[in-house]
Amino acid sequence: MQPTKHSPTLKSFPCSRSLLKLKSCTKASQLKQAHAALLTHGHGHLPAAAAAALLSSYVSLSLLDSALLLLRALPDPSSFLRNSLLRSLSAHSHFRASLRLYSSLLSPRSPPDHFTFPFALRSAAALSDPRLGRPIHAHSILYACADDDLYVNAALVDMYSKCGHVDTARRVFDRMRQRDLVSWTSMISGYAHNGYAAEALDLFRLMRRSGVEPGRVGLLSALLACAHLGALRKGTCFHGFTVRAGFVRDVKVVTAVVDMYGRCGSLELARAVFDCTEGKDVVCWGAMVACYGYHGLGEEAIGVFERMVEDGVKPNHATFTSLLSSCSHSGLLREGKEYFDSMKLTYGIEPNHNHYACVVDILGRAGKLKEAHDIIKRMPMEPHCSIYGSLLGACRIHGDIDLGERIADKLFELNPHHSGYYVLLSNIYAAKSRWSDVARVRELMVGRMVNKVQGFSLIEFDNRIHKFGMEDRCHPESEEVYSYLQQLTSEMKQLGYVPQAEFALRDVENEN
Repeated sequence: MQPTKHSPTLKSFPCSRSLLKLKSCTKASQLKQAHAALLTHGHGHLPAAAAAALLSSYVSLSLLDSALLLLRALPDPSSFLRNSLLRSLSAHSHFRASLRLYSSLLSPRSPPDHFTFPFALRSAAALSDPRLGRPIHAHSILYACADDDLYVNAALVDMYSKCGHVDTARRVFDRMRQRDLVSWTSMISGYAHNGYAAEALDLFRLMRRSGVEPGRVGLLSALLACAHLGALRKGTCFHGFTVRAGFVRDVKVVTAVVDMYGRCGSLELARAVFDCTEGKDVVCWGAMVACYGYHGLGEEAIGVFERMVEDGVKPNHATFTSLLSSCSHSGLLREGKEYFDSMKLTYGIEPNHNHYACVVDILGRAGKLKEAHDIIKRMPMEPHCSIYGSLLGACRIHGDIDLGERIADKLFELNPHHSGYYVLLSNIYAAKSRWSDVARVRELMVGRMVNKVQGFSLIEFDNRIHKFGMEDRCHPESEEVYSYLQQLTSEMKQLGYVPQAEFALRDVENEN
């Protein structure tokens, strides 16, 4: 219908037309022209909606100084405008700038409100720094915004979880009078990503009992927890839940299912899910490569990698980490070196610390300790502990005391409180019956107050996860467990089994 003489059109509202132009601005010059047009049409005054749109547009083009200048130029910016800029900075990953702005806005004249804190906490969570998040938590209490506000408390749970302080996150969560799906999911995800897999599954079960149905993120966290626990039966139940919930075409969820089956040891199911998935991305392909790598099936991992390349999917850094790790666990020396060299030459990918750690491990396992050490010395970046740790492990396997001592000294310098490095060096000495050096390592640990972390195993039985540590007597059926272990050991020895004690890790903390 054609507009009549008296009907309003866009031309009747030049300010609205300028606002529409903001969305199409891709350059700073264009945005500033639109800004000038808004000021001209408004006779030097910017309506709140126009100012908010301008702030967001400046941030989207990373023109942070211009955004801050605009906010300061406004005679009396409302909390809406301040929060709009905070939200835009956080949404475009300018997290430190967002927190600097938050700090500058703390004023008794214009205090932060319920909308301010979730944006600031999101930035602190993204930086994984509790030193930034704790003051914001304190401010939310000071300004009475943390008592009953669902969104502020959910943001606090998310922030503490992503900073690794899951106990604090749980205390905040338990004090919440009402919880929505985001709150439950943040806490479950925090448990799953910080190594509290059993707690994540317990909370997931409690969430469903509370009448809250899980969403995509909650299912991803539950599948991750099952993968870490090796809980195949529970993982299969969650797989069925993803099918019933309609996530069969969600590649990220399917990838989590593949990873779960692979880590739980069911490669047939992992491959069946993988083969049935349409539109597999590079992460999904990499997960299947990693599944074979977990179990030392390097040839199968290479087969998946080659098929991925044939299908036109370009590998990334994570893909090569999985592939090189598969070669390492399978003893594929030649293939591992070739794929490492092909990263830059064929795919234009610069190797990072993870890739160097893998190739050092490949060479170390093959006994080529000098070549592995030479690669470390030629690295274009400073080696991390994981790289030296791989070489120290190889020195233990092959009994190279001289190189092992040099690498251990470097590791003690980089991370003097990691007990594993002391244990490895102690076992290099123990394998050569150098007991005085074993005692010296123990004294070094005591002097530096290094505590040996107890290892443990997990097993799923009768739909329950059981955890066992070394010399652990906490399990209610521990007597039966150890009795049966003695019976198995006796039967193994009768069949000719002889333990290789010289390669057993000695408990240097309890050495007499």
